[in-house]
Amino acid sequence: MLKREKYPVIEFDDCREAVINPSLLQSEYGVLPYNKLVISFFGEAIRILLDEGKISEYITVSGENPVVIYKFADADVLITHGMVGCPACAGNLDCLTGIGIDTVMFCGGGGSLDGKMEVGQLFVVDGAIRDEGFSYHYIEPSRIIYSNADVASKVCKHLDENRISYIRGITWTTDAMCRETRDRIAARREEGAKIVEMEQAGCLAVAQFRGIKYGAIIYAGDDVSGAEWDQRAWMSRKGLRYSLTELCKELVQII
Repeated sequence: MLKREKYPVIEFDDCREAVINPSLLQSEYGVLPYNKLVISFFGEAIRILLDEGKISEYITVSGENPVVIYKFADADVLITHGMVGCPACAGNLDCLTGIGIDTVMFCGGGGSLDGKMEVGQLFVVDGAIRDEGFSYHYIEPSRIIYSNADVASKVCKHLDENRISYIRGITWTTDAMCRETRDRIAARREEGAKIVEMEQAGCLAVAQFRGIKYGAIIYAGDDVSGAEWDQRAWMSRKGLRYSLTELCKELVQII
């Protein structure tokens, strides 16, 4: 039932069925025999994996913006290129739950809200400040949405065992990268956010709503904490981006 509010974005409807549901995809694609998926934002890493023969195209979910899904040659794990923003990234994730995806690892980059975070620092997502609109269609209004504690613990345990450096905490999910004002950055930093990005609140909401396992690692990229934006050549870290994609292949099999 829809709860009417002053502002549409916080009018939560707890009805589980919509007019369009992810299960509709089953009529065309069935239920996939593989349930584990890596969402990687690193297109060049996916291209390298293709060139190396480590992945191959498995299925394309058609639509206005088709979703190409690949499969790893040495594991029963799928991988797809993430799209920017909650409606695109988390919306695609929701659709894929309809054809059997129920375990997901996300890897991407985000803007550092802490100038002391070096570019490339790995960040395990424990939750996200919901400064966007998508997640409110899945989970009742709240300021922060939290990750599944068991999933996050398994991710951190694997990183610890392999002596991979990381920090953990909450992100700030925003819809508008060109509206990251100084006051808003300062406010989100005061709330404890270390990274700003555009997908986590939505993906976490889909995971909670659909009851799937979801974990995310973001690396510190550009720096928005200072008086001037510092890009820090963050998208050129090809080795890191490739390694993080491979790491998420390992993690999605143990969470």
